[in-house]
Amino acid sequence: MASQGDVVQVNKNVMHRDKDVWGEDADEFKSERWFGLRPYWDFVPHSGGPRRYPAQLLVTTEANYVVARFYLVTPQETPKVKHIVQAIGSSALEKGQQFAAKYCPQSTPTIYASYEEVYNDPNVDVVYIGTPHSFHKRNCLDAIRAGKPILCEKAFTLNAAEAREVFAAAAEKNVYVHEAMWLRHRPLVHELRRLLYEEKVIGDVFRTIVDFALDVDIPSLPPTSRYRDPALGAGSLLDLGVYALTWAMLTLDPKSPGASELPQVLATQTHLHGVEVTTGVLLRYLSSGRQGIVSSTTMMPGDPVHIARIQGTEGYIDVEGPAASMPLSFTVYEKNAAEKGGKKFDFPRIGRGYIYEADNTALDVLAGRKQNDLMPWSETLRVMEIMDEIRRQGGTRYPVDV
Repeated sequence: MASQGDVVQVNKNVMHRDKDVWGEDADEFKSERWFGLRPYWDFVPHSGGPRRYPAQLLVTTEANYVVARFYLVTPQETPKVKHIVQAIGSSALEKGQQFAAKYCPQSTPTIYASYEEVYNDPNVDVVYIGTPHSFHKRNCLDAIRAGKPILCEKAFTLNAAEAREVFAAAAEKNVYVHEAMWLRHRPLVHELRRLLYEEKVIGDVFRTIVDFALDVDIPSLPPTSRYRDPALGAGSLLDLGVYALTWAMLTLDPKSPGASELPQVLATQTHLHGVEVTTGVLLRYLSSGRQGIVSSTTMMPGDPVHIARIQGTEGYIDVEGPAASMPLSFTVYEKNAAEKGGKKFDFPRIGRGYIYEADNTALDVLAGRKQNDLMPWSETLRVMEIMDEIRRQGGTRYPVDV
């Protein structure tokens, strides 16, 4: 393995997937594509790339997110950036210690009894916010005041107004903020979109059907549960529906996320004990006529195999996996030839699957970017605006809504 200061061999086209760069065989490496590179302070952009290749540049750091040395690695097995849990903030030291013992056995993070201490720790380069939805705005604003780059879980906030407030503060302080919709970073999604809109393997896409269901048993939960308390963003929409909505946006809008279209929304919701438990949405893109049938529920488990179906004029694609948040494969079927079977594309899970968004966040921060190209602020706002409209039509209100 190369170390700092060594000369390593790097393929200059390693991050490209276009046929005019790679030729027909994306796994073929030609000698003229290789060149010597002496390590220096830089970053490696990520644009999806082919799924398999012999070696890639990995950046790791002295301070965990600042490039210091290069390694040649196999990307399907190793992240592009070395990530270390530097500190954990918890409501109680004991809870933080238990978390560290369970999830960080190979490292010794500093445990704090407040989030503010994490934000102010000079050894922390990026903060990940995984609190309930209702705390995201406050947590983000506190981290922004401390000047810390942020990766914040979806749903980003309770409504679009809160998201705008966070982004305004980030813009004023020139701080990086990124919504952690990990689905958008997965290689499976990149390849699926390429096949849909570059190769057009199923012709013109006209509809996507996607559902995310989970059995939560709302009546058995205490009123203070985040699944039952509207003040905490309870309901299926922010937890599950956001994934179904994301699948529709990714597969129906080829211009997403850079110049996404805001679709027409027709929605209905069902409530139990004052909590939204089932959401059904019809999306219609006026420029193309494409439709999305999107649903979520906390009333029963979902399909353990199939996530979504994307339909086109020349066939359809089934996306497979145990949940809408965990796609593992997709299969392309030709029109009127489903009985012959389809062509399956497998994308085995690496770890828990979070590494792609973690890598891209680190590379953004290294490059000095303030937004992520796959989930820019405009796309987060678009998702929040759609969910606001769904709730308006469905009759779901949170205390923060005005």
